[in-house]
Amino acid sequence: MKNIKFIVEKTNTGYSAYHENANGIIATTGDNIADLRANILEAYNLQQTHYQKKHIADENISLAFDLGQFFEYYNVINTKALASRMRMNYTLLSQYITGAKTPSEKQTQKVLQGIKQLGRELVEVDFI
Repeated sequence: MKNIKFIVEKTNTGYSAYHENANGIIATTGDNIADLRANILEAYNLQQTHYQKKHIADENISLAFDLGQFFEYYNVINTKALASRMRMNYTLLSQYITGAKTPSEKQTQKVLQGIKQLGRELVEVDFI
């Protein structure tokens, strides 16, 4: 089954997420990302039950953040080092993150690819 993308937004009390499909909009909230994922799964499957459709599992959910909210949530990522790895000006990346500038689709993809590459490298790490 394909991934169902939910748009995630930071709120004053935690996080909210929504997904629009042919049956309407599914929206929910959570105090943290783990709670949000659980609530997304429950809300989506409630809609699926209502329309007598197949339920999904957690691995079928994908979360989409805007750049600023992504880096706020994953604040363990050193943005200066990431910018250097991607051969991007740190000030420019910082402006994208704070919302001072809006990245083009090409720049957004460059940042996303840099983050995914870092993630792939981290998955392959072993310690002796």
